[in-house]
Amino acid sequence: MKQKNILKSLMFSFLFMLPLTMVAQTIKGKVKDASGEALPYINILVKGTANGTTSDDNGEFNITVKSLPATLVVSSIGYKTKRVNVKDSSYLNITLQEGSEALDEIVVTGNRTKPRTILDSPVPIDNINVAELQKSGKPTLDRMLTFKVPSFNSQNQAISDATAHYDPADLRGLGPSRTLVLINGKRKNQSAQVYLNRTPGKGEVGVDLKSIPTAAIERVEVLRDGASAIYGSDAIAGVMNIILKKNVEYSTFTSKAGITSEHDGFNLSSDFNTAFNFGEGGFVNITLGYYKQATTNRAGLVPVSDIGSNPSTRDLNWLAANPRAGMTVGQPEMEKKDFFVNMEHPLGENATIYSFHGYTTRNGQSFAYYRAPYWRGDVAGSNFITRDPEDFIGYQPTFETKINDHINAAGIKFQLADGWNADASVTYGSNDVDVNVNNSVNRDYLADHGTSPRSFNPGGYRFTNVVYNFDVNTQLSDQVGLAFGTEFKQESFKAIEGNPLSYYGAGSDSFAGIKPEEAGKWSRNNFALFSQLEYDVNDALLLGLAGRYENFTDAGSNFSWKANGRYKLGENGAIRASYSTGFRAPTLHQTHITLSQYIIVAGSNEPLLQGTLANDNPAVQALGVPSLTHEISKNLSAGLTYKFDRNFSASIDFYQINVDDRVLFSSQIGSDSDPNTTNPVEQILEDNGVVAVQVFINAGDTKTTGADVVLNYRNIEMGESGKLHASFAANFNKTTIDAINTPKIIADAGYDIFDRQEQGLITNSRPKSKMILGLNYVTDKWDVSFNNTRFGEVTVTAPEGSTDQVLSAKVSTDLGFGYKLTDMITFNANINNLFDVYPDVTKASTGTAQAGSRFLYSSEVQQLGQLGTNYSIGINVQF
Repeated sequence: MKQKNILKSLMFSFLFMLPLTMVAQTIKGKVKDASGEALPYINILVKGTANGTTSDDNGEFNITVKSLPATLVVSSIGYKTKRVNVKDSSYLNITLQEGSEALDEIVVTGNRTKPRTILDSPVPIDNINVAELQKSGKPTLDRMLTFKVPSFNSQNQAISDATAHYDPADLRGLGPSRTLVLINGKRKNQSAQVYLNRTPGKGEVGVDLKSIPTAAIERVEVLRDGASAIYGSDAIAGVMNIILKKNVEYSTFTSKAGITSEHDGFNLSSDFNTAFNFGEGGFVNITLGYYKQATTNRAGLVPVSDIGSNPSTRDLNWLAANPRAGMTVGQPEMEKKDFFVNMEHPLGENATIYSFHGYTTRNGQSFAYYRAPYWRGDVAGSNFITRDPEDFIGYQPTFETKINDHINAAGIKFQLADGWNADASVTYGSNDVDVNVNNSVNRDYLADHGTSPRSFNPGGYRFTNVVYNFDVNTQLSDQVGLAFGTEFKQESFKAIEGNPLSYYGAGSDSFAGIKPEEAGKWSRNNFALFSQLEYDVNDALLLGLAGRYENFTDAGSNFSWKANGRYKLGENGAIRASYSTGFRAPTLHQTHITLSQYIIVAGSNEPLLQGTLANDNPAVQALGVPSLTHEISKNLSAGLTYKFDRNFSASIDFYQINVDDRVLFSSQIGSDSDPNTTNPVEQILEDNGVVAVQVFINAGDTKTTGADVVLNYRNIEMGESGKLHASFAANFNKTTIDAINTPKIIADAGYDIFDRQEQGLITNSRPKSKMILGLNYVTDKWDVSFNNTRFGEVTVTAPEGSTDQVLSAKVSTDLGFGYKLTDMITFNANINNLFDVYPDVTKASTGTAQAGSRFLYSSEVQQLGQLGTNYSIGINVQF
């Protein structure tokens, strides 16, 4: 409540000050090409500031400047950058000439001193407008980025408890925890859920990208370089900065519906975006969004041998009638509602207040393993669900979540002195997940009482942060730019106790509740100081240096630094390089989470109960597991970008990222093979009543090497009015584990703290390459896109005694159509995965947890997912 009151007080103070303004000027205009056609999504920036906007679908824009005269920098892919000197508030008609490329686009990410073009930047940055993302036909932001950015990966994880509703996402295969996500340059809060199931990103915490509606987004800037020295913890792999829409001239309504070729997974989305003027020179942009999807099922056929050596007639008949053993393996059911607001208002001549707010709530339902009748003889024999055990057909627990995500930011940009600009802000973010398990049984309670509830509330988790920022930037001269500032962050993580019957004995079947001793609330503070200096030695050579000091109350302090440079090759190209150190503080989740859950253990078809003990648990530390501390990284990158002519540009960047003391979620550690002795690890298992235990530990050193390639060829004349744009983008990467540091007590007991299967989730679970070939044909009426995304090989890593399986590369072909019925109405249609491509079927010889062929495709490694072909149609209306 205290944090909310701070935000309310700040907002009321700003609103109270509004009457004291208003001499700022609003510039309105329209951007056209040489033939007079309106140009949408053109970048317009006030020179020498970070104040910018984009033209709407009809080429129109408005932007507020502190005073006149001012200079606007107008740029976009495929057009020459134009500088417009504005002396008064007359309506502007701006004409752009073809010839510029993406390299001339202005970006704000990765540089606190001043905005730069992509060509001027010393680090690789992708600038992706929302129209490009929406052409993919994918339903959510994480899916859109997967098929647009080669180094970005996110896929749905079937039957993985709450992880199935978050879909871990990462850059460069470094895991969800090592990508920093910003909204309008402000840190986005992490999710409340730690990914504990055997999926990519296991043991990590990411940002809930599903909570950001694309209808609210103007563009996404992706910085593909380490940036901890600039932005702080988590920015080891890179930074995603999501820029929200500002003032738009027209309201937009969009609706789309889709279904798979298997006639499941029906989805429907609708969103509305509008803006209106606020006071003198201010604006408010509002987005409402709705999305709903149904489940899909790609379960495999279960052999009769799954029943056992002496199958009963009942069980044989049941499996014959249910050849997939009742399983539902696929995307979960989901209903999502979004509300986003972005607003700004000038204060006098030299200040602007701003604020943005986002609220997303979604309900989801996924399915646990079907408890086949031959798995649950105790439940059948109790005559609890059926009168006669011979009538018992088993049951399938459902895992149902309610997820809420909030972000609220408010701030003021003002002039400290002539040429010295400041930005003071506060950002509040939260994510919470509440869980219900239905159609289940508490088997221990049933055994003790002869009955059991069928529905349970196992509890949930909540994560919040409040971030206070004060940034200053200035140009000390035409050549030297300086930025510095401070940040104070408060974080809290809460585990909420479940209903007592959800944790009675072994707990509710499929997901045991959070016990009183596992519940609690933990907090920490973080203080940071940072600075960045850039020196344009001459027109060609740029040198930069940045440093950041952080101090966490629970994980200690860190100093990271970065040095980078760029040398222009005439007007058309540049060589760039950077070296930086980075860090990631362990999350509160990783330090404090304690719970029991049902998981699949290799060698067992049936889920078994395992426990996770907190890193700071005295029993865990007695085994020599130290308190969690920072991961440390060293990032080296170098690249070349070049514009060969007005239509063709290319870039290539190489990188190497070393992460030391990487936080790992250990292997399942159970009893050893000696029944006559009890080692220290076995004692922990006995004391906590679980068959296996896992802990978080700084135990790994990894090295990731790779390359990013981007080629763009635009404006190929086809027909009288048609143009073809072609692009190719690719990422190649390899991660190796250089060291696993096992505590002596655990090693002496003969345990492998991080076995080869767990290592495989780091090194082999994401594609080692991804290539995207895109073709886009545009006429006055038609917009046709044809994209091929090649997902490289992944490997199913087998336990000792079994055989690894390399899953071959797969290509997903996507076809999109847009037809402009009028200037205000556009119809669109997409066929995604046109040729119905699936991953290779997982072989039994891998010995992995395929649960008696219930999983036709691996649940542990991911390429293009397992939806198959998906069809969708939609409409876009402006008014």
